[in-house]
Amino acid sequence: MSPAGYQTRKSNTERGQNNTEWSPFDDLATEYDAWFDKDGSLIFFIEAKAFKSLLPSLPKPWLEIGVGSGRFAQALGIRTGIDPSIKLIEMARRRGVNAFLGRGDQKLFEEESFGAVFLIVTLCFLDSPLDVLKEANRILMPGGKIVLGLVLKESPWGQFYQVQKARGHRFYRYATFYTYDEALKLLEQAGFSMEKVVSMLFQKPGKAQHVEESREGYFPDAGFTIIVAGRQQVIIT
Repeated sequence: MSPAGYQTRKSNTERGQNNTEWSPFDDLATEYDAWFDKDGSLIFFIEAKAFKSLLPSLPKPWLEIGVGSGRFAQALGIRTGIDPSIKLIEMARRRGVNAFLGRGDQKLFEEESFGAVFLIVTLCFLDSPLDVLKEANRILMPGGKIVLGLVLKESPWGQFYQVQKARGHRFYRYATFYTYDEALKLLEQAGFSMEKVVSMLFQKPGKAQHVEESREGYFPDAGFTIIVAGRQQVIIT
């Protein structure tokens, strides 16, 4: 199946180059997805609301790398996604997302296929973040945008999750958190220029009890940060 707006690289599929190894989220898929309906419901609402405020400025079609179970894709109207977890892909498809099994650094799509590429709480789980960002650059159209949703290392939430990681948390033991400056450097190395930053989740970990409005700009005390960057003409190597 091939949705309108882009073409998959059939030659790669035929050669089996889009096969992925087992993902740790295969075993955690049900628990991960349930978080959005339980402890994470308010946090998800706050973050999704902030993303929605940015959507009118983003050219289509859209792709989410690390689509997971399709929660954000469904809420934001992102029709296409990829993820290395077959269990999460199955959930995303049930939510109406045209989801493909694969990693973000694989050449699964034709050059200049998408207007915007989203990585929502995905960068921290990538083995090769720079390679994934470079691949996102390749598949973006001229004037295309990349949208990162991040829990930054220096934020109260980032510090909280790093403690959980050190204790062997079932999710966060696989995560590598980045500072704001490190995220910007990765974007620059991949051929992007930062255009906009939005911050939210100023309530402390475990104490989020009310809906917040996002604030434009970078705030170290924000638990969640969205960075929108534009595609440059030349990738820096």
